[in-house]
Amino acid sequence: MAKDIEALQKEKRIFEPPAELVENSNVKKWMNEHDIKDYDELLERAKDKEWFWEDAAKELEWFAPWTKVLEWNPPHAKWFVDGKINIVHNALDRHMGTPRENKVAYIWEGELGEVRKLTYRDLYVEVNKFANALKGLGIQKGDRVTIYLPMIPELPIAMLACAKIGAIHSVVFSGFSPHAMMERTKDAEAKVVITVDGFYRRGKLISLKQNADEALRDAPSVKHIIVVKRAGNDVSNGDKDVWWHELVEGQSATAEAEVMDSEDILYILYTSGTTGKPKGIVHVHGGYAVGTYRTLKWVFDLKDEDVWWCAADIGWVTGHSYIVYAPLIAGATSVMYEGAPDYPHPDRLWSMIAKYGVTIFYTSPTAVRMFMKYGEEWPKKHDLSSLRLLGSVGEPINPEAWMWYYEYIGDKRCPIMDTWWQTETGSHMITPLPITPLKPGSTTRQFPGVEADIFDDNGKSLTEKGGHLVIKTPWPSMLRTLYKDPERYEKQYWSRFPDTYLAGDAARKDEDGYFWVQGREDDVLNVAGHRIGTAEVESALVSHPAVAEAAVIGVPHPIKGEEISAFVILRKGREPSDALKDELKRHVAEEIGPIARPASIGFVGDLPKTRSGKIMRRVIKAKAIGAPVGDISTLANPEAVEELDKAV
Repeated sequence: MAKDIEALQKEKRIFEPPAELVENSNVKKWMNEHDIKDYDELLERAKDKEWFWEDAAKELEWFAPWTKVLEWNPPHAKWFVDGKINIVHNALDRHMGTPRENKVAYIWEGELGEVRKLTYRDLYVEVNKFANALKGLGIQKGDRVTIYLPMIPELPIAMLACAKIGAIHSVVFSGFSPHAMMERTKDAEAKVVITVDGFYRRGKLISLKQNADEALRDAPSVKHIIVVKRAGNDVSNGDKDVWWHELVEGQSATAEAEVMDSEDILYILYTSGTTGKPKGIVHVHGGYAVGTYRTLKWVFDLKDEDVWWCAADIGWVTGHSYIVYAPLIAGATSVMYEGAPDYPHPDRLWSMIAKYGVTIFYTSPTAVRMFMKYGEEWPKKHDLSSLRLLGSVGEPINPEAWMWYYEYIGDKRCPIMDTWWQTETGSHMITPLPITPLKPGSTTRQFPGVEADIFDDNGKSLTEKGGHLVIKTPWPSMLRTLYKDPERYEKQYWSRFPDTYLAGDAARKDEDGYFWVQGREDDVLNVAGHRIGTAEVESALVSHPAVAEAAVIGVPHPIKGEEISAFVILRKGREPSDALKDELKRHVAEEIGPIARPASIGFVGDLPKTRSGKIMRRVIKAKAIGAPVGDISTLANPEAVEELDKAV
């Protein structure tokens, strides 16, 4: 049986970055300062990771210098050993007394259209007041605080206030069920929970306080529940409840940043809660600040005049790193949006890009495919000429979705920074830079100072064949452990290959050293001994002009082991038919090869997705084989499960 994942699709298109972008980019200027002539030399020089990351760390402000850049006792790393820092000092305090204090930090738009603008000075004051309020409730360095808030300004304010006083925040995505929230709060043993009365999603009022009350019936560690007044809806008030606005009233507008060791915990972020016990990923003040800051500055070429929009949710790591911490350290102006990307119309995001003059836009392939389904007439209604760079995050992007994004959003002039990284890695790991020639669907090459590779089952490096995506050396923003579960940390990430981080993703590397991520390793089909990544078959389907989005699963087959079953969302104006099913099957066979031809195709109006936009293939598979679908509390669209019945 073939152990390698077959690399079946070949993408030959190459897009060179605009010469002006290259020459004026932050990374090119840095290369010139260090007498580095080209991209290959940059990657080679950065293999001296201690030199490279120490250079990055020097751009931040430290209370006391480090005595050693890296202490590596596999699988445990300490970066900037003995260095003293606070990430919030770098994100806010150091901007005070400079022209930046009057610069807008956040432009926030609510789903109903309200707008709030917070300067760095405004944010500094709000964070200090809330930090003092938390101290008044007895919260000290090392205490855990659960934050269960939607995309409103109080969410970053709460995170920054916790970090400023040395408390550890655990943000729980506002779309999670009460049970998921309860699990995370209990594991963290949080003393305080911060939530909101209600917020808006697709025009509907979501009563989050009600969810929080249900979740916290059995959470003995929680002493106080702080409630933000957002929607003004009726909420129950228990003896632990206190309103945010009442708590901060009269608090001092100044607060000292706690002096933290570089390795002190900044936050816990729980991941993969849909199967088994959630994992509490632990990130720290020092290395995380260094890694997120340099990657944002280089990958997205962030400059003072830019308006940055990472259209993720802060409940996920993308929002932690690239809505809250790195943009504030860099002194950026960020756009932040509360609601659904296609509400009340499919051009909501494009209208906001035009309104606020967004220059750099970072979103997910799921969102891009959704907008493809609506059609290019929606972005064409708006002037998107302010954009200069685009980004993709969260999963592999199909080449055709990449091309649509490039053509209709970027006007064929904005390079797409397709970034691969994880909750565990903290910051970008494999990604283009503004100097990188691009191939649609490829995350291109490793970020300088990162050593990524593809291994076979025996730990041998592979080119052209698919295998296990690994990171061979430590990096500053890496997770330090799993909260209260160090054995699971070692077993899950470090036990397969000696001293090497196993990402859990399948990928291949081409002859140019470009990486092609094929999805999670458990999203691999085994058809007659051929291991095929679901992402490749889905990409082939999406490349057909009738298809907006596709999900592929394997169903048991007595001879082949598995056969391919596909579920397809059609583009606007296309109708389902048996003839189209046959056409799509032929198209996949032509694009990839007969081995990848789907045995069945079902047409659906929607696919079950988590609230972060990831397709829940396990739910689709359960429906296809007649098994129980299990917990679907994390689904954004549970009604899509019923639709699968018709397609099956």
